[in-house]
Amino acid sequence: MSLVTVSKVNYFYPDGDARRYILKDVSCTFERGSFYAILGESGSGKTTFLSLLGALDKPKSGKVLYEEQDIAAIGFESFRRNKIGIVFQAYNLIPYMTAVENIKVAMSITDNKLPKDVNEVAYNLLDYIGLDKAKADRTVNKLSGGEQQRVAIARALATNVDVILADEPTGNLDEDMENEIVAILGKLAHEHNKCVIVVTHSTQIAKQADSVFKLRKGKLEAMDN
Repeated sequence: MSLVTVSKVNYFYPDGDARRYILKDVSCTFERGSFYAILGESGSGKTTFLSLLGALDKPKSGKVLYEEQDIAAIGFESFRRNKIGIVFQAYNLIPYMTAVENIKVAMSITDNKLPKDVNEVAYNLLDYIGLDKAKADRTVNKLSGGEQQRVAIARALATNVDVILADEPTGNLDEDMENEIVAILGKLAHEHNKCVIVVTHSTQIAKQADSVFKLRKGKLEAMDN
């Protein structure tokens, strides 16, 4: 069974008496244990597509399903809180909090069952993605861009979800840090059975992905990888 299914999704804006389609009749499936890259030029609809997968917006028609259930039936807020983790290009961390406090905030709003010692879990997650305790206890505005992106990934994992969505997660990073972040995302898919979906313009990310799609003129096309 597919974990996430996109079925005949359309998204458009009114343009006079016509419609300007951002996504047109898009259908695809995503599985656990796989790392997906969705390529596209600026303005191709990548972020819109990710917003629909993450229940941050609604399709004009068609459905997004999670384990064969329409996410509209699950409830968009509930879906965001309990089923997915999102990694943003701009990190979207709380700047005056420490790394570990950012993780614990995410853990406090989910309905998912978590271990009792959330403090330990938060430190362990940060250690797993490469931040030691000294950096975990540092306010995130005193961390480098690459370190902040690691915190964002740990935060996405903190609620024990199966789907990780990432919007240009290496867009603000240099090549070496990009490679490290991509390696972490691949590890989450292949060693921890997560479904990792990254929208990007980076061909370097695409080379590391298991499956690659390209958004072009509102259509999503599978590419050879």
